[in-house]
Amino acid sequence: MLGHLNQSVYHELLEEGRAALMTEIVRRIGRDQSPGDYVLAHVDLDHHSEVRRDHDQVEVVVRVARVGTSSIALEHEVRLPDGRVAASGTTVLVAWDPMTRGKRPLSEAELAALS
Repeated sequence: MLGHLNQSVYHELLEEGRAALMTEIVRRIGRDQSPGDYVLAHVDLDHHSEVRRDHDQVEVVVRVARVGTSSIALEHEVRLPDGRVAASGTTVLVAWDPMTRGKRPLSEAELAALS
C-alpha cells in the first residue's frame, strides 16, 4: 500500500544473500566435504532508504566479518540500483549439530573456506 517493500522482505533478501554465500563456501570446500548445518542466531538490520517497486532490482552484498570457533558473523547491505545503501547490518550464524541439537565447532575445511 505504501509503494515500498515491507520490512519483512528485507530479511528474505538477506536470506538469499546468505544462501549464495553458503553455496560459494560449499564450492570452495568441495561436495565430498560439504559444511554442516547452520542456524541463524542474530540479525541486526538498519533501514536507511525505502526500496520501491520502480527500483526493479536491488543488490544484496554479504561479507564475512568475523569467524569464531563455532560462529560466523556476516555484514550485509541491500543496495539500490544507483548504489545507495537501503539497509545494512550484521548477521550471526552458528554451526549446528542436528544429532546433539546444539552448536558445533567449525571444521578445518570450513575455516579455510571462510578465510
